[in-house]
Amino acid sequence: MDRVGEVSVAYRAPEFDAAFRERLHDLLRWRRDVRRFKRTKLPEGTIERLIGVACLSPSVGLSEPWRFVLVEDAPRRTAIRQCFEDCNARALQMQSPDRAALYARLKLAGLDDAPCQLAVFADRSTAQGGGLGRLTMPETLDYSVVMAIHTLWLAARAEGLGMGWVSILDPARVAAILDVPQDWIFIGYLCVGHPVQEDDTPALEREGWEHRHSHAGAVIYR
Repeated sequence: MDRVGEVSVAYRAPEFDAAFRERLHDLLRWRRDVRRFKRTKLPEGTIERLIGVACLSPSVGLSEPWRFVLVEDAPRRTAIRQCFEDCNARALQMQSPDRAALYARLKLAGLDDAPCQLAVFADRSTAQGGGLGRLTMPETLDYSVVMAIHTLWLAARAEGLGMGWVSILDPARVAAILDVPQDWIFIGYLCVGHPVQEDDTPALEREGWEHRHSHAGAVIYR
């Protein structure tokens, strides 16, 4: 309850009914790791607004350690693309003979077409939060940033946009290319834009690389 002048105002939490929960389930089910994008530019201010939503995510000790770098400079994008190519070539060499051909056919990044690209880092030097909750598990700073990425993913999907997480990159090389502070730890490189295709089945499942398993196998009881 708060007071506005002499008027007492009670804040009421929203009610999330069955229809909302079903729509939320749809959002989660239709979120995809997008690799194929249309080159249509996003309306001005879109990514900044979505980042604002991402910053509503939970963080250890309210540290808010996420740092977003919008990559718009063409030479830097080219350097990131080359970093991906180098790392992907090494990853291909490590595949078993029976998987190498399939791996080579997979499209693992949308770097050529995605109109919006951003790198996300965890600021390990942040004093915000006073260290609460991370003394024994300092990696919770990184986990907090991952939560922000997931929130961004859902917020983008809710607006009909797709997002792809490029992980086949060398973290130190990315940090150098983007010239970020030394205490910023690379978490993910994201491509955002309008997807060429929308599907409720993961691309890796459609391509025959892997398939989803029942959640029952991920639960144990003690």
